[in-house]
Amino acid sequence: MVDASVSTSAETAEQSLEELLRATHEASPAELPEALDRYTDAMGMGRAVVYLIDLQQRLLKPLADGEPDMDLDSSMAGFAYRTDTVRVEENDAEGLTLWLPLMNGAERLGVLQLRMGSLDGLTLWRCRMLASLLALVITSKRTYLDTFAQRIRTRSMQLPTEMVRAFLPPRSIGTGRVVSTAVLEPAYELGGDAFDHSFTEDVLHATILDAMGHDLASGLTTSVAMAGSRNARRTGADLAALVTTVDEALATWLPDQFCTGIFLRLHMPSGVLRWANCGHPTPLVIRRQRLLRKELERPFEPPLGLPAQLSDAARQVHETVLQPGDRILLYTDGVVESRDEGGEQFGLERFADYIIRSTAAGQNAPEVLRLLIHAILDHRHRELSDDATILMIEWHPPGP
Repeated sequence: MVDASVSTSAETAEQSLEELLRATHEASPAELPEALDRYTDAMGMGRAVVYLIDLQQRLLKPLADGEPDMDLDSSMAGFAYRTDTVRVEENDAEGLTLWLPLMNGAERLGVLQLRMGSLDGLTLWRCRMLASLLALVITSKRTYLDTFAQRIRTRSMQLPTEMVRAFLPPRSIGTGRVVSTAVLEPAYELGGDAFDHSFTEDVLHATILDAMGHDLASGLTTSVAMAGSRNARRTGADLAALVTTVDEALATWLPDQFCTGIFLRLHMPSGVLRWANCGHPTPLVIRRQRLLRKELERPFEPPLGLPAQLSDAARQVHETVLQPGDRILLYTDGVVESRDEGGEQFGLERFADYIIRSTAAGQNAPEVLRLLIHAILDHRHRELSDDATILMIEWHPPGP
C-alpha cells in the first residue's frame, strides 16, 4: 500500500517540475533565476544560485546579480567543479549549503548552489536532477542568449577572438569510451589557433589549427579551415577528401594565407586512429605514464593552403592502433615555446610530465588541462607571446 503523503509529495514534485520546464522555455534571462527560486522553494531546497565558469576557468561567476564571484582553487564551490562531485557545507546559522556540478556530458559549465535546513536521500536525488536539467537548459540557450557570454567574461574581447570563438565547440565532449578536452589561451586576444571535436556514429573527429599571424586575417584563415573541414565531414568525406577540401577552400578564398593543422579520426570500439598532419607539430602519445614523442611522427607535409605551391604529392593519411588508456596530445607551438623571464622554454618534457603527474594524482581529463594551461600561463606571468592550444584525447575501451 502506498503512503498517501509520499504519493501527494510525488504529485506535487511533478507539477512543480512541469512548471519549471515551462518557465525555462518562456523566461527571459532576467526571469530565469526567479523561476528557479519558485521551484526550489516549493521543493524545500531553499534559494538556488547558478554559477558559470569564466573563460579562463579561474572564477565561478553568478548568473544572478548580488552574489559574489567564487575563486575556483580556494572555495568549496570550486572543489565541486574541479572534482565533478556534490559537496555539502554545514553552518549553524544557515543550515546546509549544497554545491552541485553543472555538467553536460563531459563539459563542465559551473555549479549550482542550494541552501536548506536538512537533507535526505530523496531531496538529494531531486537536487541532482535539477542540476542535470539546468545544465541542459544552459547548453541549449547559450547559443542565442548573450547574457551567458557576458557573465563568463571578465574583460572585453578582441574582434578576431570573437570570430574564432563563435566557431569553437564545447571544451569537452565524451562517451563511455573516449573523452576529448581542450584549452585555448590567451582567452581574449587569440590570433589564429582553434580546435574542433565531434562524434559521428562510433567515430571521434578532432582537429587543431594554427594560422599564420595574429590578426583578423589569421582568424579568417582559421574560420575558413574550420568551416571547410566541418562541411566535408558532414557530407561523409573521408579524411583525405576532407583535407583536400580545406586546402582548396584556403587557396580559393584566402590565397595569401595558410595554417598548419592536424585532422584525426578515432574509431572508438577498436582504437584505430587515422590522421593527417599538415605542417603541424607531431602529436604526442602518453602510454602507461610514459611519453612517446615519436609514436606518431611521420614525414613532413606542407601547411594547409600551400600543397600545390610546395609539393605535387597527394596528402598522406596515416593509421595506427591505440592501446587502452592511451592519451593523444595535439598542441600548438605556443605551448612548448613559451619562455620565462630567463628565456627557458616550457618544453615538451615539462608539458608531458605535468599531464602524467596530474593524471596520477587522480585529476579528470578536463581538470588536467585546466591546471596545465594555468601552469603555462604562470610560466609567462600570464603574458603569452603566442597562442597556446592543447587538445587531449583519452581512449578507454569497455572491458571484456
